[in-house]
Parts: sequence; structure tokens; C-alpha cells
Amino acid sequence: MSNKSIDTAQSDRAVRLGWIVAAIVALVIVADQWLKIWVKTHFYLGEDMEITSWFHLRFIENNGFAFGLEWFNKYVLTFGRIMAVVFFCWCMNRLLRLSALRNGFIVAFALIIAGAAGNIFDCVFYGEIFNNPWPPEVAQFFPSGGGYASWFEGKVVDMLYFPLFSFTWPSWVPGIGGKEFEFFQYIFNIADAAISVGVLLLLIFYSADASRAFTHLFGDKSAKTKS
Repeated sequence: MSNKSIDTAQSDRAVRLGWIVAAIVALVIVADQWLKIWVKTHFYLGEDMEITSWFHLRFIENNGFAFGLEWFNKYVLTFGRIMAVVFFCWCMNRLLRLSALRNGFIVAFALIIAGAAGNIFDCVFYGEIFNNPWPPEVAQFFPSGGGYASWFEGKVVDMLYFPLFSFTWPSWVPGIGGKEFEFFQYIFNIADAAISVGVLLLLIFYSADASRAFTHLFGDKSAKTKS
């Protein structure tokens, strides 16, 4: 096969993968935002709907990182997310033409980008477009009295809760004896799930692809030139 044919094939593959990435990102963001807006406007804060004994919809909000963790200042988190998504998109654009990477790696990376982008909408817009009434009132979309926070200070909406099992630690266990343990206690959203699935796929199935991608993006260019 000639170099021109190889370049054409790689270009066609990059275009196809680009559309797949765009579709994944769009589907995750639309599903994530639809569920968040529905929960926000139909549940009061803290309300719990039991779907099954091991799956609930429980409406909570948080200022911080994934799964309700709070590690940094709100503005740092919001702008950090935006910069991370921009950086990931730049990386993806460069990696689409790299034939050494399997399609599954691109899908996993797209899930991470989609998840990171999904929570940006909450942080940037929700403070302005929603109010935060006391329970049992539910939030209004574009309330007449204005939102509950300024731009970039919105809270992230979480609702997916999987209390798979729980038990009480035996009294003889140091430090935690007599305390209840619940798995899985974190409440999260579709965007968080997309990030987690993407990362797990990379770690379990595509670690070699991730290494090749990292080398392609940040490897020693001078060494490649000399070789």
C-alpha cells in the first residue's frame, strides 16, 4: 500500500472516530443534563425514591469533586474542569490519527471527556437558572426571583444511589467497631459514571494504549528526531 493510500485510510479512520467521539460526548451530556434537570425540578433536596432495594434516586447537591467530594475552592474546581476538558479535547484531536491506538481506547477517553464536560454545565449555569427552596418545595427553572448563586458557582446535582449492602462492624474491630458500613454509599450522576467507566476501561483493557498515547503526546521529540 502506498504512503498516500495509508494517509487516506488514516484520515478516513480519524473522521469516523471523530464522529463516534462526538456522538458519545453528546449522548452522555444530554442524558446527564436531562436527568439532572428532571430531578432538580421534581425532587426536593434530600428526597429519596426507591426504585429497587439496591437502587435509589436520591437528590443531593455538592460544591465539589466527583461523588460529592469537596477538595478545592468552587472557582478552582469550575475553571479547572473547563481547562481539563479543553486539554482533553486537544489530546483527543491529536490521537485520532494515531493508528496504533485501538478504537476502545478512543471510546474510553471520550467517556472521560463527556463526563468532565457534563458537570461543567451545573457549575457554570445552575446557580443562575435555578433557585434552591427549602424542602418540600422543588426548584424552579428560571425563577422570577433569580437564581441561588452567580455564574460559575452552581452546585453539581447528584442522584444515583446504589446501597448494595450494609453491615455493622464487630465491636472488637479497632477504631470502627460497632459502626455501620454501607456499600456503595456515594451518590453520583451520569457524568461521574462516564468518567469512572472510562478510567476503569483504560486501566483494565487499554493501559498499553494509554502508554502509547502519552508517549505520542508528551514523548521526547528530540529523541524521535535523532532516531
